[in-house]
Amino acid sequence: MTPRERRIETLLFGRPDKVPLVPGGPRESTLEAWRKQGLPEGRDWWGALLEEIGLEPEKTKPRVDLGVSFRMMPQFEEKVLEHKDGHYIVQDWMGAITEISDEYDYTYIRSAKDFVTRKWHKFPVESRRDWEEMKRRYDSRTPGRIPADLADRCAKARDRDWTLAIHFNGPFWQLREWLGLENLCMMMVEDPAFVEDMIGFWTEFVRATLEPVLRLITPDEVGISEDMAYKAHSMISPAMARRFLMPAYRKWVDDIRQSGCRIVAMDSDGRIDELIPIWIESGINCCNPVEVAAGNDVVDLRRRFGKDMAFWGGVDKRLIAAGGAALKREITRLEPVVRDGGYIPGCDHGVPPDISWKNFVEYSRLLAEVCGWL
Repeated sequence: MTPRERRIETLLFGRPDKVPLVPGGPRESTLEAWRKQGLPEGRDWWGALLEEIGLEPEKTKPRVDLGVSFRMMPQFEEKVLEHKDGHYIVQDWMGAITEISDEYDYTYIRSAKDFVTRKWHKFPVESRRDWEEMKRRYDSRTPGRIPADLADRCAKARDRDWTLAIHFNGPFWQLREWLGLENLCMMMVEDPAFVEDMIGFWTEFVRATLEPVLRLITPDEVGISEDMAYKAHSMISPAMARRFLMPAYRKWVDDIRQSGCRIVAMDSDGRIDELIPIWIESGINCCNPVEVAAGNDVVDLRRRFGKDMAFWGGVDKRLIAAGGAALKREITRLEPVVRDGGYIPGCDHGVPPDISWKNFVEYSRLLAEVCGWL
């Protein structure tokens, strides 16, 4: 099977030749630690890992970037507003005023290069006037949002053996970027009509941006980013999720399914078991990263939700760091779900620096055995 066929078969509870090997990836601080622990300087970590466990890298056809953007256009100017006491206060590209340690710079706000703690001071939407200004940055017809050569890119991508995935923010994630978490939650109670207006706008913007893509090509999966749960519960009640978020999910899923795409995935950190029924009702059939420290357990979730929901992730990063017998017990515990289908095991978020290179290799070898590669 090609990597594309294997992933689709796995997530749809089919019959893959092997389960995809997706142990998870390191960030900057993790790679820095691994270089001191045996990963050769300048060597690609994935190639080195496969060599360590005795596997050949799979060759695939060249990947094609469709070049479609769901980000604001134009973006705000990124600039440092203040630097004191070991911290930068910056205006980020989304218009928020954010504080980070001067160990980093504002490019770490732009992308998840490492595990960086931030503090937010101000968000770009504080009034309806701000909202009217923000809406101008999300026009699906803005030049550059859809590349002029989209048809050519899609034609090149049709004959692929790799997975074509499209990702965009869910309504909760997007409104949190505009308003901030506390402001959003308060507004859901105090001014729900305003929240529904913003979500309705975002829903239609995503649909309009997706439309030319889905008209030209069927993606293999579409991912929605939400990050809407804490360690013990969701950030808003299931009732609020149904009222405010489900209408957007259902419209998007309808469009995606009509294109022929069969996998719609939800990305949310935190404890997600009270949200999964809402996602299933909305037509979403996969989720990740299934963080164990938040009380998620793939074995229990499979028992409760059966084959209505596939997963990837779900391997306790703390036990990967521990290695040895504790790690082996974790992989053995998850093995029945791997055999049951609809599950790609991997680290339950980005791989942190307390996971040593030696333990990461050991863990990846155990995954390769369980997934049928060794």
